[in-house]
Amino acid sequence: MSQPSTVPIRSLDALPKKPPAKWTKHLWGYLFLLPAVVIFFLFLWMPIGKGIVFSFYHIDFVKGDSFVGWENYERVFMDPEVWVSVKNTLYYMVLGVLIGFWVPILFAIAISEMRRFQGFARIAAYLPYVVPFVVLYGLWRWLYDPVGPINALITKVGLDSVLFLTDKAWSMISIVIMETWQSFGSALLIYLAAVLSIPRDWYEAAEIDGAGVWKRIRHITLPAIKNQIVLLFLLQLIATSQGFQTHYALLDGGPNNATLTYALLVVRYAFTRQDYGSASALGVLMFLVLGLLAVIQYRMSNKKEA
Repeated sequence: MSQPSTVPIRSLDALPKKPPAKWTKHLWGYLFLLPAVVIFFLFLWMPIGKGIVFSFYHIDFVKGDSFVGWENYERVFMDPEVWVSVKNTLYYMVLGVLIGFWVPILFAIAISEMRRFQGFARIAAYLPYVVPFVVLYGLWRWLYDPVGPINALITKVGLDSVLFLTDKAWSMISIVIMETWQSFGSALLIYLAAVLSIPRDWYEAAEIDGAGVWKRIRHITLPAIKNQIVLLFLLQLIATSQGFQTHYALLDGGPNNATLTYALLVVRYAFTRQDYGSASALGVLMFLVLGLLAVIQYRMSNKKEA
């Protein structure tokens, strides 16, 4: 009589375990990210969402909000000050590129070529960036004064004095010059780090081949820091399109709306005219334009990489 075959019983530990889900695998990472995500949502995306909703309402803190549809957008499109502010903002952006964008690049290349006092030059270039804005505006008001140091120098060489802050032709240029002096130090450090990371062998090989300073800059330095140039160019466009603080504190949009930027007009709509619905409509339009520019730039950069 044959004995019945016994089937070995496998212990529970020997059974294959189901792999954990991806979200449980990275649970601690998500928990560490949660506070930043919550803050990001509360202070960025929620205001953006509320701004879009408020752009279709007439905001009244006493009688309550009332839905007005596209009326706020029609009002801002019919306001001539809006088009003045758009023109001034575009002019401000162009001046920022023509006057200020190339300054940190040139200084970074010049400092990288220095054999002595390079550390001192870095500190001296960055110092204006840490000057408090209140001190900055007072300093430049004095420099731009009709009897200030700049006009004193101009009159000494036989030229007429310039009304930097009261002449419509000079007011926006004066703001761009002041902001370039104050803020180019931060961009300079980024460019300088990129320039100093270029292998010195490339420059030595170019010198052996007889390349001069300008050829080395054109064919080695500028192509090597191309990515930093594109990135900071986009950031400058975004920053100048939202120009507000200097225009408000120094000239309050004057003289005769010559420095009235789009962001400054949004603040006037909201806190001077107390028309929060139209101010929200202006903010939504700016959000759409900047979003479109960012998408175009992103697609162009992807095509270049491909």
